[in-house]
Amino acid sequence: MKDVLSLDDIHLSGKRVLYRVDINSPLHPETGAFLDDGRLRAILPTIADLSESKVVILGHQSRPGKDDFTDLSGHAERLGRILGRPIRFVPDVCGKEAIDAIRSLQNGEILCLDNVRMHNEEISLKKAELDELRISQIVLNLAPEFDAYVTDAFAAAHRNSPTLTGFADDLPCIAGRLMQREINALQTAVTNPPRPYVAILGGAKADDSFRVAQNLINRGVVDTIAFVGVVGNMVLWAQGIDIGEGNKEFIRGTLGDDFDIAWEMASTLVANHSDLLLVPTDVAVEIDEERVGLTVKELPVPHPIYDIGVETLMQLRPILMQAGCILWNGPASYFEKPAFAFGTIEILNMCTETQAMTIVGGGHTSALVNSRGVADKVSHNSTGGGACLQMLCGDRMPVIEALEHSAEKFR
Repeated sequence: MKDVLSLDDIHLSGKRVLYRVDINSPLHPETGAFLDDGRLRAILPTIADLSESKVVILGHQSRPGKDDFTDLSGHAERLGRILGRPIRFVPDVCGKEAIDAIRSLQNGEILCLDNVRMHNEEISLKKAELDELRISQIVLNLAPEFDAYVTDAFAAAHRNSPTLTGFADDLPCIAGRLMQREINALQTAVTNPPRPYVAILGGAKADDSFRVAQNLINRGVVDTIAFVGVVGNMVLWAQGIDIGEGNKEFIRGTLGDDFDIAWEMASTLVANHSDLLLVPTDVAVEIDEERVGLTVKELPVPHPIYDIGVETLMQLRPILMQAGCILWNGPASYFEKPAFAFGTIEILNMCTETQAMTIVGGGHTSALVNSRGVADKVSHNSTGGGACLQMLCGDRMPVIEALEHSAEKFR
């Protein structure tokens, strides 16, 4: 693991612990009920390790202006139900009510403060350096009340704010169990994967997928990159295959201002690394609400391409079965439509059958693993969408940098 402090390095029994999590969850638009509590369950191992500490949870839900921007009373109640013990909620982030509640905590008790994004500094200081974050009201008020800061907010690790990165100089900042697992798995995927290493990159965010591919190629760690979904369609187009005007327009519309950059990356990958690429040889399109299979040679058609075909899956299968490591980020199809879920479900099945180390990227792919109850059949199922992609791209991760900075100071 990168040089950060872990829960094995510091004894926190009887200590006051500020615990930053990312429990931002999908909520029902009308009732506010949890549609998925996976991120709450993901922090249970750290909470178990802190069972003899005084724990204060900091978290966020959505952002101002969105329908699911709400306080964290429901999250505290749901987490309490999962744990089987009450969690006290305080409708305050760093004011007098929060401080009084923190000071009244006993060992083994858990307190949940309010949605940190209800405090204007959390959003207004997102581009601030550590010196400025340290003198924010949030850090000035909370830091003196604690002995240590623990973070499991991996899904927000690509962001910067007082509660995410601001405590690095004032408290020992420690990676929780979830953060530790995420860093270990994704570092392995980028720097030292068991070989042969296969990356399956799909979904609609083609620019991110191409950046991940380029990073893995530049590092010399990848043996096969299978492009599927909208990303696969764009690679076919870059190879000179006419995918039909409607499908081209969809890609242009999805990428918006990023289209030109993505097109350049796709063209470069096709020109320089075609030996590493596995692209669809057949697809499924929707005609009169029916699934119709076509070979790539039968394109273009005026119908939307919604899935990869059986032949493509048959080419992918032996490669996955012989792999030492598989990274999968992004669905292969418009899987919300039952007729077109086939390709994505089959890739998931292969990932659960292979002997390889399997790392599933965040977002839709991770949610699918949870919803189908197979999280225990993959080696690592990431809780971070954008954070996972950013780490795989080799980009800056402010939260991990803050952990490294703090480790240097407090080790």
